[in-house]
Amino acid sequence: MNKQTSNGGRVGMLKLIAASALGAGLVTGVPLIAQVTTGQKPAAVAPSTLTSTPAQPRVVPATKSDAISSYAPIVRRSSSAVVNVYARSIQRGRVAVDFFGGAFRMPDRASQSQGSGVVVRDDGIIVTNNHVVDGATELVVVLGDRREFPAKIVLTDPRTDLAVLRIDTKGERLTALRFADTSNAQVGDQVLAIGNPFGVGQTVTGGIISALARTDVGITDYSFFIQTDASINPGNSGGALVDMNGDLVGVNTAIFSRSGTSAGVGFAIPAEMVKRVVDGAVTDGKVIRAWTGIKGQNVDAEVARSLGLSRPGGILVTDVYPGSAGAEAGLRRGDVITAFAGAPVADDSGLKYQAATRKPGESVEFTFQRQGQVRTSRGKLSAPPGEAQTPRVLAGRHSFDGVSIATINPALAEEQGVDPFTRGAIVTAVDGAREGARAGLRPGDIILQINDEPIQSSQDLAGRLSGGQRGKVTIQRGDQQITAVLFL
Repeated sequence: MNKQTSNGGRVGMLKLIAASALGAGLVTGVPLIAQVTTGQKPAAVAPSTLTSTPAQPRVVPATKSDAISSYAPIVRRSSSAVVNVYARSIQRGRVAVDFFGGAFRMPDRASQSQGSGVVVRDDGIIVTNNHVVDGATELVVVLGDRREFPAKIVLTDPRTDLAVLRIDTKGERLTALRFADTSNAQVGDQVLAIGNPFGVGQTVTGGIISALARTDVGITDYSFFIQTDASINPGNSGGALVDMNGDLVGVNTAIFSRSGTSAGVGFAIPAEMVKRVVDGAVTDGKVIRAWTGIKGQNVDAEVARSLGLSRPGGILVTDVYPGSAGAEAGLRRGDVITAFAGAPVADDSGLKYQAATRKPGESVEFTFQRQGQVRTSRGKLSAPPGEAQTPRVLAGRHSFDGVSIATINPALAEEQGVDPFTRGAIVTAVDGAREGARAGLRPGDIILQINDEPIQSSQDLAGRLSGGQRGKVTIQRGDQQITAVLFL
């Protein structure tokens, strides 16, 4: 079964590849902008204050008349806040060799892809998927009334697959969606997906929340998705999933599909994460994520039996970083975390997500089991520690020539998407024309050992390189540990 982004790109376990619904031949022979339909002018809505509508009690309709007979009022309220995003990029022509051995560069090619976006602030702040704008050299946002605006990227966050854009409305206030409180969301709640599938124009589809807290989808580093059966197709990426109040439940981002079109299994990034990224973009120009300082193992059935637990679930603590929220809360190896800030914790991805939606400095409560007793304690969240550093560029007659390295710390590990408890030197860049590239080293590689001796820092690694001698190098690359013989 393929995982596919909802603008048409196929998804690996940790990588999103953008593709154009139009470029795939799904819509041909029609000018791009001409496919944007004019939406009905919605009733006036108060500017977004980044707050949500109070949760309403759920009741089973007693009669047919109690059920919603039309979604039109909800659509009128929210549809004008959903926009089309067109991304233009230039693909550099590759270098080719002719019949006589001469080298020449193929012509550059322009490509265009299309996705959706959501106005989340009435001053022109729009959120979409990162894979919609990745690599774009020009962005155009088209509103429901067909007005076009050039857009600038405020922030891209590949780790959540979100991007924040800004358009200059010359002071005009736009209709913006409020963020729903998805802590009140329940499986079975009705939702609407609004976007521009296949470039045909704004389209609304309906369904329900099929599942919550999907953490094993493998789409982003912060997996905690809302699953819906509302039809989501290529072009819907970055569009809105709204509740029956017309509030933003999530940003549609991916589908499970064998055909490349909707099979009734779509995924949206929850509003809490979207709000956190938007706030970070507008306030700080970056996303500063809080972390717990806890490393853990998911408690499956086998682990639960070994610990004498009645059922699987939670996180078995395997390490705690000194000075972190987990350390302040008194957590230690062998504890099993079952709840965080009052919310149940099913696995490590869930804990990581819950922490990332909060701000550093916030005090949170941990619920955990220790030796059969349930305990609670509090700790203050912080940003991953570690000073900013300029990577060291290595040079010499060795396999690390042209390789940029830095000492790994929790802050850099967060930036690079690697285990913050790892010690060593991380490769941040590789000059493609020098020996490091020919040796097969890649950005993201962590140098753990040389000749079975641990590497503690970039300085430590540089000091082991004298040139000309072969040696054994242990490298962490993703989930794999590689041993290579290189010139040192």
